[in-house]
Amino acid sequence: MDIPKGYFAIYVGEQEKKRFVVPVWILSEPRFQQLLHQSEQEFGYNHPMGGITIPCSEDVFTDLASRFGAF
Repeated sequence: MDIPKGYFAIYVGEQEKKRFVVPVWILSEPRFQQLLHQSEQEFGYNHPMGGITIPCSEDVFTDLASRFGAF
């Protein structure tokens, strides 16, 4: 799957990971930065899926991202 310019792929899930394509501006959101910090704590910089991996439930992530208007 191609990623449009201005977007990036992340993998979300506690057990099974699901791929999402989100806009890069979401990186400036404080709550998203908290998720990135949590990801760093769990995975360091070794992301086994080949992209950023966020260790939270899909429901939490989609709720947060939709509040930002990311999709």
